[in-house]
Amino acid sequence: MIDQYLTAVLEEAERVAEHHDQVARSTDHPAHEYLRYAILRVLEGEPDATAENVPPIDGLTVGYGTDEAMFDSWGSSEEWWETVPPQDACTRFRVFFPDDQQTVPRVIVDVMAALGAWRVWTGSAAACGSYDHRERHEVHYLWPEGHPVEELLHERLASPEEAVAPDGGRTGDVRDRLVVDDNPHPQDDLEPRTQRAVDESMDVSLLSKGGRYEVQSASGNRYEVDVVDESCTCPDWQQRTPEGGCKHMRRVDHEIKRGRVPRPDGRLPSE
Repeated sequence: MIDQYLTAVLEEAERVAEHHDQVARSTDHPAHEYLRYAILRVLEGEPDATAENVPPIDGLTVGYGTDEAMFDSWGSSEEWWETVPPQDACTRFRVFFPDDQQTVPRVIVDVMAALGAWRVWTGSAAACGSYDHRERHEVHYLWPEGHPVEELLHERLASPEEAVAPDGGRTGDVRDRLVVDDNPHPQDDLEPRTQRAVDESMDVSLLSKGGRYEVQSASGNRYEVDVVDESCTCPDWQQRTPEGGCKHMRRVDHEIKRGRVPRPDGRLPSE
């Protein structure tokens, strides 16, 4: 069963990489990004995911972000980290499921086991839920960057005719275009503060459906941007709330408009 679910996750990650490669252009770990987004789509039963291999569960929602970023946002008020402290370079999945389920649904356990993630917490979503989460249960899993499953995805993405280039690099490989925009849009008309935010080195990813994004700055600091509430956890926003948003809010807005990250509703840009 676990092998079947691993195949389902890899197939969905491969589909995302080949048709929506822009979702990983803002990260140094594209395979990790594709796989964690594939988990969201497979467990939530997206129409074009491999639903025939994964039994659907009504009312199941997946959120994710780096463990450190979640700790920065909720560490002072939540008890999630009492057993396992925040982990470096590790994704924390938050999977919400109906409260009429007395235990964690088996499909969640098996899919996460196939990914190589381990469970660290289970409880009620009431304390820290968002939009429609509060009346449900949630379970948390950790999954590290650089996990061997990422290499399995690399192998699937590599072309059978892959050749070795003179400089030792690879050609004919999807990985060659993971972080390169071959058709950049003109940016001359951007407002100066937005242009600076776009030019600065930042990584943006979806933290949870409902409009919350995680931004990692060049300094290594991580902030949470909520595009619905128009807020950011950075000191600039907290202290002076600049007109038009801080640089992190501007960057998230730009990445969404460029289709480089999933939309606030969790869907891919072209859907």
